[in-house]
Amino acid sequence: MGLHAAQTLQARGYRVFATVRQSADVNKLHQLGLESLRLDLNDSDSIHAAVAEILKRTGGKLEALFNNAGYGQPGAIEDLSRDLIRQQFETNVFGLMELTNAVIPIMRKQGHGRIINNSSLLGLVTMPYRGAYNASKFALEGLTDTLRQELYGSGIRVSLIEPGPIASNFRASAYAAYSKAIAIDQSVHTKAYEKMAAYYSQNQGQGLLTQSPSAVTRKLIHALESKRPKARYYVGCPTYFLALAKQILPTRLLDALVCKL
Repeated sequence: MGLHAAQTLQARGYRVFATVRQSADVNKLHQLGLESLRLDLNDSDSIHAAVAEILKRTGGKLEALFNNAGYGQPGAIEDLSRDLIRQQFETNVFGLMELTNAVIPIMRKQGHGRIINNSSLLGLVTMPYRGAYNASKFALEGLTDTLRQELYGSGIRVSLIEPGPIASNFRASAYAAYSKAIAIDQSVHTKAYEKMAAYYSQNQGQGLLTQSPSAVTRKLIHALESKRPKARYYVGCPTYFLALAKQILPTRLLDALVCKL
């Protein structure tokens, strides 16, 4: 999603700073013609060094921030250690907000800006075996809604993008995190984990309702360019369907539907 957005926006005339966690990926993006810097959301020094370098290159201006970094830590809640949940929040919530807070003064000074946070369908509706990720996205939704209220009248517009399944490396990396961290044979959820493993091995997690990253980029462009950007952008049929189901179904029926899915 991030790569597609960066390339599309650059082709559209934006000056894009594509940040990545690994130095090797900086070089790869340079080879693709993108301006890239290293930024690790788990490292405060890295965050502030990247922001300082970008502002140095732009003369102290920054029009927009697209917070797209994140990962998923699968596993039943009772199988997740405190450290695993903390790591999930360090990247998906704490680092993201530290980066956001670093750019808000710049946008306040110039009197305008756009902050777009990439959330998830799982920031609206929970699904089993994704508790850490669910919680991180619900936290992101709450922080973003509050930030939007606090920045009212400042000229800074804040939006959320809430994608359903998107074709990317996200699920492969999530499955790797699950395989590394969860003691499968020692869990009461072994059968569910085995079913999950079979699903990923058969179709690499790309289901029939999976959309291309362009679906996210289209919403991002609207959030960047519209005079009245939306507070929320749903992406994909699963997001629309489950968001509606959450509004009209009793909780017990919604739980049954989600568990079936």
